[in-house]
Amino acid sequence: MEHALARRALLAGTAAAGAGMVWGGRGKAVAGGWRGPVKQAAVATEAARLDHVLIQLRRDFHRHPEAPGQEQRTAAVVARELRAAGLDVATGVGGHGVVGVLRGSRPGRTVAYRADMDAVPPQDIVGGGPAPAHLCGHDVHTAVGIGVARVLARLRQQLSGTVVFLFQPAEETLSGARALIDSGVLERECVEEIHALHCGPFPVGQFAVTPGYGMPGQDKAEVTLCGPDALDAARRLAVDIGALATVAPPRTPADLERIIAAAQMPDGPLARFVAVRASAQEAKVSVSYRCWPQERYAEVRESIRRMAKAYAGAGVRFPTGPFPAMVCPERDARLLARHLRRTAGRDKVIELRAAFPPFSGEDFALFLDRIPGTYTFLGVHAPGTPITASYPHYPDFSPDERAIGVGVRAMAGWIAERTHRARDLPGGPN
Repeated sequence: MEHALARRALLAGTAAAGAGMVWGGRGKAVAGGWRGPVKQAAVATEAARLDHVLIQLRRDFHRHPEAPGQEQRTAAVVARELRAAGLDVATGVGGHGVVGVLRGSRPGRTVAYRADMDAVPPQDIVGGGPAPAHLCGHDVHTAVGIGVARVLARLRQQLSGTVVFLFQPAEETLSGARALIDSGVLERECVEEIHALHCGPFPVGQFAVTPGYGMPGQDKAEVTLCGPDALDAARRLAVDIGALATVAPPRTPADLERIIAAAQMPDGPLARFVAVRASAQEAKVSVSYRCWPQERYAEVRESIRRMAKAYAGAGVRFPTGPFPAMVCPERDARLLARHLRRTAGRDKVIELRAAFPPFSGEDFALFLDRIPGTYTFLGVHAPGTPITASYPHYPDFSPDERAIGVGVRAMAGWIAERTHRARDLPGGPN
């Protein structure tokens, strides 16, 4: 945490120090402030030319889902598209990760955009599945990321700064972000902030921003019991630990609708929660749980230890430390909300007031622990379809493909604004 705070302060100070000058066409410093950023009208014009192409690209990814860590084909297509757009491309980064670097014609800041590429493994599909499938929208995310790269590449002569596109593997296993970070790409490219979109169960065309909130982390425990009644004891203990939950997994579409509504309530049931899965197998209880806020992990760990003590000889093990929650910086999210209201329409932006969804994690958390940024839900719920058609990991997940163009227009404009701006940084001048 100290490292993250120190890095943010350094970046803010560096940007503020350079805010008083602008570079002319031949690289000479001149007074008076930066030229204007890429115009949203230009972004919309270029994006419109790509709508059909990106939908076809998303369908291609959808037909060829690849499990976490096995994204060879997807990565090859991404690299091909980025190279065709004129980006500098590196492959095999942190596994099958692809990094594309787009340098604008004018000096500015360096901003990253992340898109995840992997499909949902069978065991993580609601109700199970026979094979990996794109039921979390990563095919949409990848198409949007390529679209943003292509739009900004076409507008390179108007673009300030540098955009670093991170196409990430293995998000579903919460391992791909760590691999990209460990590759040193953030330091190598001097990335100052990072942004991402994720499909969400909101009307197509709508965005849900997350100021001060995000998605929960995760912790795991194993309790081993002994004695002749160990199996029965494990079953009883699993029930006891499961009772720690304050929110239950959704079982019906109505449950999903209630969760979506609760995420928009500042003092609702998701403001503080514990979601628990505890199962007994032979003489062992396996526990996986998520909390909000993440400080509650210490409380839940102590409760599990206390419950286990009631069984003679029980052993409790926490294999690792809790995976961190993804907490979106409040100021950054509000800046994005202001941008989206201005460019997409005031009625197209809602704010989430709680962690959402309560049963999923996101390794984008590791990026936000290092540098500022935003993580925003892109509405993909088509009119007249059941809520499960837009809720990730459900077997009938089928996002409205019009959302791809919506996401490209929004993120291309936002990224162009962020590479241009030397102000509005966390800790910097307003």
